[in-house]
Amino acid sequence: MSTFSKLLAFDFLFILLSCILYVLFGQITVRKLRKNPKTKNALGMEYASGWDIINVASALAVPRRLSRKLEKGSLAYLYANSDLLFENTSKFDRILGAVFYWLFMSSSFVCVLLVLLNYLGVFDG
Repeated sequence: MSTFSKLLAFDFLFILLSCILYVLFGQITVRKLRKNPKTKNALGMEYASGWDIINVASALAVPRRLSRKLEKGSLAYLYANSDLLFENTSKFDRILGAVFYWLFMSSSFVCVLLVLLNYLGVFDG
């Protein structure tokens, strides 16, 4: 088994874990926020079904200063309202969202990076 295959298999374990956390975060936190009349329309634009889960996770995971800056821009309707989400989520929800978001983003980035490096011939034996 090549180095590339081993690294990609290891990364796929993290991708699988992030998929499990995606479902858990959606069922535990975002479902509750969708039912709340105050937060129902503050989850950001949904490009595809379930995209609001990623919007909520990013609003809870990225620094609040960056979230507020994005929410005040001309594309504010794309992002979830972080202030409102922080008021209506528990500490557990915030931690679960941050763990899911950063695991999802980092494992996706590593997967793309590995494929690019393989394409460039870094892993040729």
